[in-house]
Amino acid sequence: MTDQAVDTSGMAAGSAAGRTTGEFFGRARELKELRDDIERAGLDTLAGRKTPRARVLLIAGRPGSGRTALAAELAASLAGDYPDGTLRARLTDPDGERVPTERTARALLDELAAPVPPGAGDDELSELVREALSVRRLLLVLDDAADAEQVDPLLPDNPDCLVVATARGPLTGIPGVRPCTIGGLDTGSAVELLGHSTGAVRITVDPTAAESLVEACGGQPAALAMIGGWLAASPKAAVADVTKRLHDIPVDPRQPTGARPLARAFRFVYESLPQPTARMLRLLSLAPAGFVDAHTASALAGCSVSGAQTAMDDFTALGLLRRVDGRQYEVPGCLAPMMKALMEDRDRPAEVQLARARMLERTVRQLQSCWAITEPDGSAARKKLAGLPRALRFPSVPAAGEWLRIRQPALLASARIAVEDGELDTLARRLVAALVRALAAHRGTEAAAPELYGLHRLVLDVAERCALHREKAAALLNLADLDARTGRTQEALTRYRAALDAGRAAGDPYATGRAMESVGGTYQELGDWQRASDWYGRALEQRLTRGERADAARLYGRLGAVHTYAGRYGEALRNWRASAAGHRRVGDLPGHARALSEVARVQEYAGRPEESLRTCREAVEWARRAEDVRLHAALELRLADTLDRLGDPAAARLHRNAAERLLGDEGSAYEIRSTSTRD
Repeated sequence: MTDQAVDTSGMAAGSAAGRTTGEFFGRARELKELRDDIERAGLDTLAGRKTPRARVLLIAGRPGSGRTALAAELAASLAGDYPDGTLRARLTDPDGERVPTERTARALLDELAAPVPPGAGDDELSELVREALSVRRLLLVLDDAADAEQVDPLLPDNPDCLVVATARGPLTGIPGVRPCTIGGLDTGSAVELLGHSTGAVRITVDPTAAESLVEACGGQPAALAMIGGWLAASPKAAVADVTKRLHDIPVDPRQPTGARPLARAFRFVYESLPQPTARMLRLLSLAPAGFVDAHTASALAGCSVSGAQTAMDDFTALGLLRRVDGRQYEVPGCLAPMMKALMEDRDRPAEVQLARARMLERTVRQLQSCWAITEPDGSAARKKLAGLPRALRFPSVPAAGEWLRIRQPALLASARIAVEDGELDTLARRLVAALVRALAAHRGTEAAAPELYGLHRLVLDVAERCALHREKAAALLNLADLDARTGRTQEALTRYRAALDAGRAAGDPYATGRAMESVGGTYQELGDWQRASDWYGRALEQRLTRGERADAARLYGRLGAVHTYAGRYGEALRNWRASAAGHRRVGDLPGHARALSEVARVQEYAGRPEESLRTCREAVEWARRAEDVRLHAALELRLADTLDRLGDPAAARLHRNAAERLLGDEGSAYEIRSTSTRD
């Protein structure tokens, strides 16, 4: 999963407050209206045209009105009609920032197990989402959309899919969408919800007080959930007294009337918390992407992990947090702005920055532990891991991998927060480096390439801001490699050249040499043999000057390959022979054998078959001395092919048989040819 909340669990029915408790209250009219809207004929149908896109249902309402829970209940009731499941994406972060289309699309593609090209832009990713959904019959829930521009790029071009969106108001710009606007629950359903939290007895003994309390909460499910949770934790409190106290809480007169009941309920519950617990709640507004676990809360508040866990369980019972799974919680989007406002009002900026730094430092240490456990026993990383507190260590590699999977959205958000902060650049660099290592160790660089691309861009941002030329060169090289791997050759070339400039500014010979070689490789990919050989030559000169003989031998081979492609066989032979000699001098016998086999290939291209045969036999002998079975077999097969072309099938058959004996169960002849003879 990438850095966006996506759920394919079937969207179990939630309570009216949006929690997945298996209970749902009221909204029968709205549910019927939404189901009827699915069957309603659209403009295309009325005009006799086939509907080209999925039907969009819109649930509009204020934060805290239960629109997310209604969408979940609708999705659960329709699950049987959509055999390919349900996807859910949240389009607004708890801090109120809209989620970029790129992040949402990546998350959806990840859940659909569709390839996600690293570095792809909004348009390409949106197209991939629509393409993946075009062959499926599923339900897509887009929660808390800011506007139609967020929703439209994700709409499937497939009438067999259904989209359920939630938003504050209409999504102007998407044709044929009629919003189902919801407010507070009806009195009966609201009282039932309240009784579910407090117990039926406290409601039935004073139904009038219960109805007054429901009215004071505006029938809003989120407000009722908080007040009901508080009453459950305060068994001696009278319902009527709570109603009076709610009415006495002042609110900002500039606040819309419909938002005041939620604000009063939140303030009522917040003011009842002990001071340290209230401070922790305020600081939870800093939780990356709104996701928090015991370690995050502990670091923010500066308390023990066990104490943070107890507090979060209490917050959940009070409706202040939403449990995502056994270890992770989510700050409700309707409450996050109020938590943040309290933090800005009551906590000094220096204290907030210190809390953020503690949280990010804890994240760095967890990521280091997550990576270190994949290292061999006895390694320096494992020894360092043993020195960490037990709470930061993982019991096994699978446990660390599962933590990384679950926390990945929050971890990626942490990296963005650290970089955007601008005052925590050293911490940001450590965090990104640790996250890159952990992702590569547990998922592999290929599988994690989309996330790594974004992380390298963050490193580049910090490096440019701080004039860190060496880090800039490294980030540009990593980004260019990913561009090249995904076919964006021109973009890769631009970044390799920029990396060369940064490497020179840093006085970093490794970065400059690597950049020059990569520029040559890019020109080779473009078929510009002259520029490729020129840049390889520059890189080779640097390696020779520095006495880096192994790299020089490899670069001689790359020059030989370019000259071969260009048909300059004399130059190709000189460079391949230099490559063979270089590999032999550094004791790389397999490299020596491979280079000799390329010499034989060029000799054959140049019309010198007898020389090619002798050189090929020499390569086979060196592969045998190197005791590289797969390479030996591959060169036996190449020798057999050469003998066939020279008209000696009997000798060719002998060498093929030798190759087969060498192979045994190692693999097919084709696999050996294709993987063991590459320079």
